[in-house]
Amino acid sequence: MALKVGVVGMRGIGTLHAKCHTQDPLADLVAVCDIIPERADKVAQQHGVKAYYSLGDMLAGEPDLDIVDVTTGGYENGSWHFAPTMQALEAGKNVLVEKPISNQVTEARQMVALAAQKNLYLGCNLNHYFTPPADEAKKKMQAGEVGETLYCLHKMGFAGSEYVYKPMQAPRSDGFPYFHVKAFLAHPFSIMRYFCGDIVEVQAFMGQPGFRKSANDLMVSVNSIHVRFASGAVGYLLSQRGDATFGLGGWWSVEVGGTRGTFAIENCIEKMTFWPGPGAPGTVDPKTLGLGKSPEPTVFESGIDDFDGTFPLRIHAYLEDVTNKVPKEKLRASGRDALATLEYTFAAIESYERGGILVSPNALPPLHGDPSTGVN
Repeated sequence: MALKVGVVGMRGIGTLHAKCHTQDPLADLVAVCDIIPERADKVAQQHGVKAYYSLGDMLAGEPDLDIVDVTTGGYENGSWHFAPTMQALEAGKNVLVEKPISNQVTEARQMVALAAQKNLYLGCNLNHYFTPPADEAKKKMQAGEVGETLYCLHKMGFAGSEYVYKPMQAPRSDGFPYFHVKAFLAHPFSIMRYFCGDIVEVQAFMGQPGFRKSANDLMVSVNSIHVRFASGAVGYLLSQRGDATFGLGGWWSVEVGGTRGTFAIENCIEKMTFWPGPGAPGTVDPKTLGLGKSPEPTVFESGIDDFDGTFPLRIHAYLEDVTNKVPKEKLRASGRDALATLEYTFAAIESYERGGILVSPNALPPLHGDPSTGVN
């Protein structure tokens, strides 16, 4: 039986989530909610569902809801996530929440703790690794073709320049110097952790171009972040918000190198290239390779160039996990995973504010159901 879903927050992302639920056989969209009636009414009419103007009314009017999908925004794109998520969890509902899980790490910790206490599925829309290229890259890692992971290089930032720059001038960003850091870095940190594991040390340098300074724009929009993973691998993240245009790999690229091979993903959903290391099985004799040469790479192209294609893939994965009642610690892109990205984000902010010192992110709560922790 399809899961009954209600979506809260009917701006652009919320309307996209609602559409994804209507097109997924595992979901039954029964309600939408927004404090601005016109927004809720418009989407409700499109999909033939009931409109509500408060979450309390939706929870009372739809007692059989299985999932509340929280797509509200707020300051730094996350300040309105905490209250509806906590309200839905208190009501015994599973929750899928947009990223960042919150703009405050203390709130995110409470959200994850309450979901564990209530034994509910708290997921987050960390959609960037729910793609065919990421799947192919993960297969390479699981097959041992990458070997021991040594490094991760990640670039993520919208194409832009001083020619097209305009201050955002929106309540969610005005007066918030860390708007980009908090609103955006959940995605690249989630990618780095997905492929390379937990991050244990962070060092950050941040700044902004002259054209932002001239406009009295407070946004710290250029982020250069070094990390060390628990495995011993190292990583580097470069992010910017339309201050420049990335070259190789496009607006979104990640490269992960290991002792047996290296892969790179370009433009998130479009392409994955794998370079086997010299001497890898099935490749040419390494003695025939010239200086700096490696065996010919293999290229996987998804045939998809629309980034919005990540949303139905990620939402379906959450619906699939809830439908199959997977153990809570196996939930893909869980609230705990989202909390990890926010812990890294706040560690980066601390490092920057203290002159680039090394910072160890706050420890994550134990995995639910991990016998080594005694947490059931």
